[in-house]
Parts: sequence; C-alpha cells; structure tokens
Amino acid sequence: MTYILMIAVLIGIDQLSKLWVLGHLKGIGSIPIIENVFHLTYVENRGAAFGMLQNNQIIFIIVALAASIFGLYYLKTNKNLNLLGKSSIILIISGAIGNLIDRIRLGFVVDYFDFRFIWEYVFNIADVFVVVGTIMLCIYILFFEEEKQVK
Repeated sequence: MTYILMIAVLIGIDQLSKLWVLGHLKGIGSIPIIENVFHLTYVENRGAAFGMLQNNQIIFIIVALAASIFGLYYLKTNKNLNLLGKSSIILIISGAIGNLIDRIRLGFVVDYFDFRFIWEYVFNIADVFVVVGTIMLCIYILFFEEEKQVK
C-alpha cells in the first residue's frame, strides 16, 4: 500500500507542475530562468522521447499501461527487492502514469524543462522519473539482482 501512496504523491507533483505550466506558460511560450542556458518553455509533445513517433498516442497509452501494471505486479510479488529496486520501479511507474494522464486528458504530453546548453529537447518531471528510475533499475539489475541468483 505504501507503494501506491508514493506513486500517487509523485504523480501529484508531476501533474501539479503541468497544471502550473498550462496556466502560466501556454500563452507566453518561454521564460528564461538563465538566459540561453535554462528556460521554462511550453511544448505540446505528441510523440515519445525526443518527439519520436509523433501522433501515435494509442501505442504510448498501451505501453504505459502495460509497464505500470507489470511494475505494480512485480513490486507486490517480489519480496526480495531492495530499496534501490523498489525505488526504481516506483519512479518508472510514476513517470509513465504522469505522462499517460496527459495523453488521455489532453492528447499530448506537457513538456517544459528546456536546458538549451545541453540539447534542443524539452522534457518534464515525469520524464525525469522514468529516466532516473531506468538508470537505477539498470544499476540494480547489474549489481544486486545477480547476488540473489548466486546465493
């Protein structure tokens, strides 16, 4: 049950940030926080990461639902997960559902973090959850999952 609460809190943070963006940035477009380095920029992303596969919402909805259901099932049934493994799955589920809500409610994902000195892509908190969760899950699989199989 605590997993559900943590996921709900993370989704809430994501959705509240997107509501703020919709209310404050949609008409403006972009606000420089650090000129030519970091801006808050309103983008309607109808694709996947980096804008790939534009206008394939049904695919993204199915993938997000499947990943979330599998992740919840895995959390519930795998009692051997350590904190790193649990946290990674919680982050991935939270990010997937956060963007899923946008796709269903709006028909696109609201993106707004614009680090111009790194790349030209704009992203959101849910994207951060998915990326950080995936990196953590890879670390867990590489360094901790193997230990359990050896024992």
